[in-house]
Amino acid sequence: MMSTRLGRGEICVAVDNHETTLTKLAIADEAYYQALLSGETNNIAESHLDEKTHALVRLGALVAIDATAPGYMWAIEAARRCGASEDEMVGCLIAALPAVGVANAVSVAPKLALALGYDVTAALEGSGLAELE
Repeated sequence: MMSTRLGRGEICVAVDNHETTLTKLAIADEAYYQALLSGETNNIAESHLDEKTHALVRLGALVAIDATAPGYMWAIEAARRCGASEDEMVGCLIAALPAVGVANAVSVAPKLALALGYDVTAALEGSGLAELE
């Protein structure tokens, strides 16, 4: 609870805002973390994002940690269910590029491509571009 001083007395008012949320996260409030991790509905509601944006942020987080190829599959499916286009999903990698760097993007691109159903390596081999490297 956050307290707010009103007039002469002090009244405790439950304030569910970014400050309360950050405090709960910072102190590792176990009940709050359990609620966030217990189901997609709770997580989406607490994020204050629409479902499509939520799915794209999760995909961006996987890009940031250079997740394994199978890790992208569930995020891609969730994004598709929410109406995200393949261009928007690839846009997560583009948006993250300044933060994650070129080396990470080079590592992530083929994994993300495979999750989207596109084999970058096969495309490069078929085009002769792989030989140029």
